[in-house]
Amino acid sequence: MAIAQETKAHTHPKMKISSRSIVLWVGVVFMVVFCLAPALWQVLTSFKTNAAISALPTIYFPSFSDLTWDHYTSLGAGFWRYVFNSALVSLLSTLLCLGLGAPAAYTLARIKLPGESLILGGILIVSLFPYVLLFLGLLEIVKFVGLGNNYLALIVPYSAINLPLTILVLRSFFQQLPRDLEDSAKMDGYSTVQMLLKIMIPLTIPALVTTGILAFIFAWNEFIFALTFVTRDAMKTIPVAVAQIGGSSVYEIPYGPIAAATVVGTLPLLVLVLFFQRRIVQGITAGAVKG
Repeated sequence: MAIAQETKAHTHPKMKISSRSIVLWVGVVFMVVFCLAPALWQVLTSFKTNAAISALPTIYFPSFSDLTWDHYTSLGAGFWRYVFNSALVSLLSTLLCLGLGAPAAYTLARIKLPGESLILGGILIVSLFPYVLLFLGLLEIVKFVGLGNNYLALIVPYSAINLPLTILVLRSFFQQLPRDLEDSAKMDGYSTVQMLLKIMIPLTIPALVTTGILAFIFAWNEFIFALTFVTRDAMKTIPVAVAQIGGSSVYEIPYGPIAAATVVGTLPLLVLVLFFQRRIVQGITAGAVKG
């Protein structure tokens, strides 16, 4: 009898849930809801009819009759032109930033330059400088050079703004790589350029992905430069196109089409981050671990 009771006790152990675990899970759920609620509300608004959007009290859980695809179809095929413009500008500026930043970071990591501390200090100051304050100066340069309504008017400033951060991040990664790799490559006849392209850069892929995505997101979301430097409708980027969506009258705010446009404009970034999430985590954590 005692053996049977002991077996039963082992078969059905008592579940003990500590108050600390409950508080932890409540906090996690609260943070997830707090972070995702605005995005989910935007998605829900993009599918709600105009009557459901303006209804009082607010409809938080609409029925099927309150949902529609009209806001997405109202964007038209021309909206994909704005997506293409944002993708082109963001991709080219990111590639230019990484193409210039990687050699510069490797140089600062391996070569003792005169005034190196001043150079690094200047790069750090520029990376912290509010880029909006550069607006008037860049506007005069764009007008003087004649780059208005040209993709280069956005690609070059975006690359320059993201370049200091790229150099600082990649330099820290290059410093962690052992010099024995470079010595072995030189003994095998590699030139400096070959060694950088075939050995050093592949080892810093996580850092390249992390800084590249940050540069891409900045270029994708930037508004002030894109609004001023490019005024031709066919060359506008997504932030400008969304801001200029209008209703049927001056007094109408088209919440539905605006929500649909923001959802369409955010999806590429979401897919990009999800696709490279492992590389991003590696790039963020690798800088804190040596060896």
